[in-house]
Amino acid sequence: MRIRSNGIEIEVDVQGRADGVPLVLVMGLAMQLIGWPQELVAHLVDRGFRVIRFDNRDSGLSDGFDHLGTPDMKAVALRRLLRLPIAAPYSLADMARDAIGVLDALGIPSAHFCGASMGGMIVQHIAAHHAERVRTVTLMMSSSGAKHLPGPSLRVLRAMYFSRRARNPQAVIERRLRLKRLIGSPAYPTDPERARARLEASSSRAWRPGGAARQTTAILADGDRTPLLSAIRAPTLVIHGCADVLVPVAAGHDLAARIPHARAQFIEGMGHELPLQLLERFADLIAANARRTSDQPTH
Repeated sequence: MRIRSNGIEIEVDVQGRADGVPLVLVMGLAMQLIGWPQELVAHLVDRGFRVIRFDNRDSGLSDGFDHLGTPDMKAVALRRLLRLPIAAPYSLADMARDAIGVLDALGIPSAHFCGASMGGMIVQHIAAHHAERVRTVTLMMSSSGAKHLPGPSLRVLRAMYFSRRARNPQAVIERRLRLKRLIGSPAYPTDPERARARLEASSSRAWRPGGAARQTTAILADGDRTPLLSAIRAPTLVIHGCADVLVPVAAGHDLAARIPHARAQFIEGMGHELPLQLLERFADLIAANARRTSDQPTH
């Protein structure tokens, strides 16, 4: 369903009992709400959550921002490298307000939040600036953006930013499959047919290449979120793969160290993805973190 949030139209999917404990899942860069595997959603519903997924602005079936133009990613990356200011079409703080608007539209005063990658960056803004709406926080394979943290390898950067731009959905699928092989989980291999099927489903649902560039620019313009982290008061869990070559595990350690009373789970052999083999474990970890509050899901 589409709802009005923060002045734009956002596509939302809600699963679970109406009286379930609300859990908002915020997906990462260029991903759609279906990037959260249905198997994970089912595990979370089984644990008593009312699971709310949504397409971020500029992705999936939510409003796009093609009218703002497509950033020159080579120029943006160079400005980031030189530590020069970056002008973005919109900000991660805007995307955080979109998520809060989803709660408003659904009549939900507060919820548990889980963000993956860029989604975790958005959730950092939500937890710091909208604390009264946040029960607990789970940050998966995310980062504070601190300048001292290691970044992706040159090989990964080339695959993301400097390879020839894909001109059609099939080329995008092939490019993303190559990137997935680079950043995936050595200990939890993905079935190639499942990976292709998921990417084809995403491409069929919506193809928004300009949105990926604008979201990337928003990430790079956001800079160092370290000052936000000390303001996070909700019980926080950091989940990070030790084999993540896109957002190296040092970023997870940094988050866990800087957010008051945060707990962490570092998973050997996990890369920058949500492996099928770990989905039930993720659901258990999110539910356990939720139990750090008085309002928790019941089976």
